[in-house]
Amino acid sequence: MKSSPVIALVGNPNAGKSSLFNQLTGLRQKTGNFPGVTVDKKFGTWSIDARTNATVVDLPGVYSIYPKSLDEQLVTDILANPAHPDYPDVAIVVVDASNLHRNLLLFTQVADLGVPTILALNMLDVARKQAKEVNAVRLAMRLGVPVVRINARTGEGLEQLKRAVLGQMQTPMLPGKLFFDPAEEAGELITDTKEQYHLNNNYLALQYVIQHDGFTFLNRPQQLGLDTIIDKHQFNEPTFQASETITRYKRIASVISEAVTDQRPVGQPTWSQKLDKVLLHPIWGYAIFGFILLLIFQAIFAWAQPFMDAIDTGVAWLNGQLKERLPAGPLTDLLTDGILAGVGGVLVFIPQIAFLFFLIALLEESGYMSRVMVIMDRIMRKFGLNGRSVVPLISGVACAVPAIMATRSIGTRRDRLITILVTPLMSCSARLPIYTILIALVVPEKYVLGVFNLQGLALMGLYLLGLVSALLAAYVLKLVLKTKERGFFIMELPTFKLPRWNHVGLTVWESVRSFVWEAGRIILAISIILWVLASYGPGDSLEKVEQRVRQQNPTLTGDQLDNRIASERLEASYAGHFGHFIEPVIRPLGYDWKIGIALLSSFYAREVFVGTMSTIYSIGNADDGAGTTIRERLKQERNPDTGQPMYTPALAFSLLVFYVFAMMCMSTLAATQRETKSWKWPAVQLGYMMILAYVAAFATYQIMK
Repeated sequence: MKSSPVIALVGNPNAGKSSLFNQLTGLRQKTGNFPGVTVDKKFGTWSIDARTNATVVDLPGVYSIYPKSLDEQLVTDILANPAHPDYPDVAIVVVDASNLHRNLLLFTQVADLGVPTILALNMLDVARKQAKEVNAVRLAMRLGVPVVRINARTGEGLEQLKRAVLGQMQTPMLPGKLFFDPAEEAGELITDTKEQYHLNNNYLALQYVIQHDGFTFLNRPQQLGLDTIIDKHQFNEPTFQASETITRYKRIASVISEAVTDQRPVGQPTWSQKLDKVLLHPIWGYAIFGFILLLIFQAIFAWAQPFMDAIDTGVAWLNGQLKERLPAGPLTDLLTDGILAGVGGVLVFIPQIAFLFFLIALLEESGYMSRVMVIMDRIMRKFGLNGRSVVPLISGVACAVPAIMATRSIGTRRDRLITILVTPLMSCSARLPIYTILIALVVPEKYVLGVFNLQGLALMGLYLLGLVSALLAAYVLKLVLKTKERGFFIMELPTFKLPRWNHVGLTVWESVRSFVWEAGRIILAISIILWVLASYGPGDSLEKVEQRVRQQNPTLTGDQLDNRIASERLEASYAGHFGHFIEPVIRPLGYDWKIGIALLSSFYAREVFVGTMSTIYSIGNADDGAGTTIRERLKQERNPDTGQPMYTPALAFSLLVFYVFAMMCMSTLAATQRETKSWKWPAVQLGYMMILAYVAAFATYQIMK
């Protein structure tokens, strides 16, 4: 039994459903899995009145209840099953008032299933700009359900929506008759289905017939029984669905003709459509997108640098103060050289993460990101990807895990599998700390044409390398994985809007918090483990090292002697032994045993690399407590064979290329296994990406050294 009433938000993509969800639930939101499936859901608490707290479930956006992908299948699976724990007491169908003709198709289907429904008229301001006026009272009379005018962006109309929900919960108002009654064309089929499965709704019986193979709540004998009914009545599903769609649109047109006044001259384009002629142009569209990307990566370096320097200096200062004021000993070393040095390697990159997500949020809020998906669809198809693959690939710039989960919207199995396998090649935010610190070491902070920062150009080049490699890998996989299925990309372009700054701020806050919390926990644990491994060694090996250094270097004193001892002790530690063990394998790439330790530790998560390097060089330099920043530690590192700086352009770019391609994220592999339900594909993903990373890094180092 439900502990609280369930309110489901249903609607087309870009109708404002998620905005309304945010308005209703505020910060009382959670994520989880729908029972029995791996599709994620958003749910939260809505205080309708002093006595009623409802659970609001944000269902995936769909155009109709006939699904073409896993997440769309979920919507019908819930609405057709009253026993489902997320079956709604009331369904709020959010519609775009500027495009009622298309939006009302889904509404009529949901209402015909017998779910108590409310129609939420959103984007009335957009309709008004298009010289359309919607008469909500007349619309409610024709549809037979409550109709509420809202603005999901501002929260306007929420009080009226509360009253309508309470009314539907207490005394449900349903349409007088079905908008489409399948019994009119297939009476005996519907009657047999209702009798055999104890149903009392004609349209629900039709869904049993058409979608029984996808319904998770029907067992195999029940599905076979429906196959028997279909064969008995020689039911032709495609013909019947076409007839249903035509009938619904005819009745919707009749409703709209009475409820909507359109004063716009016939054929006059809106200002969004005028902009789209440029933004979707086969030449200018790509040029504008490229220019926007360039501005983003320039801004990441130019805007974030002062904040990064301040955090870096602050962490170094705090480290120095703690070393001066706390008594010398293992606990102080653990706190300063282990924990603070490692966690400081994450905190310093907060400004760049914040600016990246701030700019991406602006593109999404304005409606431009949808245009990017459309123009990129032209390229994707040439490489064997579905146009819907654009969404996961773009999401992969933030994090590969939710991006892989987003592939559920892809209808064909092969296209979905290929997208899952290549998405980790897109440079995620975890790689950003590695990119920026290595670029800052070897790429001069100079400007081309007085405008473009060389460091920003290098960063953009790495992101483009990830995109190109993902497309090429997809093309190869397309040749290997044969199929006759064809994928389709359908997207309604939202109108351009001014960003909602509270949403942008929330997006940035959630992204930064997730980065710091997830990466911080990992780095804290690994920093402690690494400090122990780097501070202790087999037997009395570390004490012998100190004796040997003093005997072999009698002329060294002060900081020089302390640094030599610290470096030799690190090499003789457990961590040093691990590093030397793998050094022969990574030496062709230009890496030494210290970098090898960082590579090993970052197999759990890429962002651990910077924190690990910071910890290693803190332990390996006795005078680090004076306030040396992370960047200065790397600059001061010397190659023991040549005496020259360790981080040469050849080594730095070899590392950069390695991390562009390397699969070093356990969470991503787990997400791949979860989505494919097999360990075969994570193994393929890990194998081809690591081979690609090694070969590319080897070639880069050998060419540049």
